[in-house]
Amino acid sequence: MFRCTNSTWVFSSRLSPKEEKDAVKFRTKDQGLKIVRQVVNFAAEELIDEHGLTWLESAPKIKLLPEPDLRTPRPLSWDDQMRLFQKLPDHLSTMALFIVNTGLREAEICGLRWEWGVKLQGLEGTAFILPAELFKSRHEGLVLLNRVAQNIVESQRGKHSEFVFTYHGEPISRMLNTGWKKARKETALDVRVHDLRHTFGMRLRAAGVGFEDRQDILRHKSNRIATRYSKAEIRNLLDALDSICNRDDKPEIVLIRRVVNQ
Repeated sequence: MFRCTNSTWVFSSRLSPKEEKDAVKFRTKDQGLKIVRQVVNFAAEELIDEHGLTWLESAPKIKLLPEPDLRTPRPLSWDDQMRLFQKLPDHLSTMALFIVNTGLREAEICGLRWEWGVKLQGLEGTAFILPAELFKSRHEGLVLLNRVAQNIVESQRGKHSEFVFTYHGEPISRMLNTGWKKARKETALDVRVHDLRHTFGMRLRAAGVGFEDRQDILRHKSNRIATRYSKAEIRNLLDALDSICNRDDKPEIVLIRRVVNQ
């Protein structure tokens, strides 16, 4: 439930602190708070009544909760990748390999459609332009493919008329399913699907790809428009992507952890 104190809205619950912690993760509660904050901001800025007044005079301040249970990213080493991918079902292993070479999010790869594919003018290969409605920035997202990703796309052609990745002829709603959880248990690797995107970003940085190029490749929020790249810029990004195709002559990612003396 929500209560207002001195014009500040906070989240409270009838459960005890221990029960609250066990029942719902802090991030889940924060997602609800973010939705409420969007609604009241909309009511204070956009919703106008017949008298020309907004529904709320001003939006109350809604504080988000701290997230002590927030899990830190876990990028994969090349050895971890080999162990995990070998245990995954074939369709998940293919999708996982595509993510560590493109940085797609789970929802983006599950919904990837052939109609979004485009030919790169003056260059070999194809790319995908993700529609603007998939992003908060409302800008299209350009997905360039290195050699590994190109080969995966070609291997998927003809399997389904609409979706690039399917299972038994049906679209895949999520990768974090029974097959993924089983492989994670068998390898003792606490890896989420989103960690594959972190792996992709870390390998780009380890290969010496600059910050701005990483921003473009990862489709982070910017003023870039997916269809407004020059041929030279596309070539530069493709070279950056090809630099992480395999582990040969690539610097290994070093994970630094705190060591507690016993």
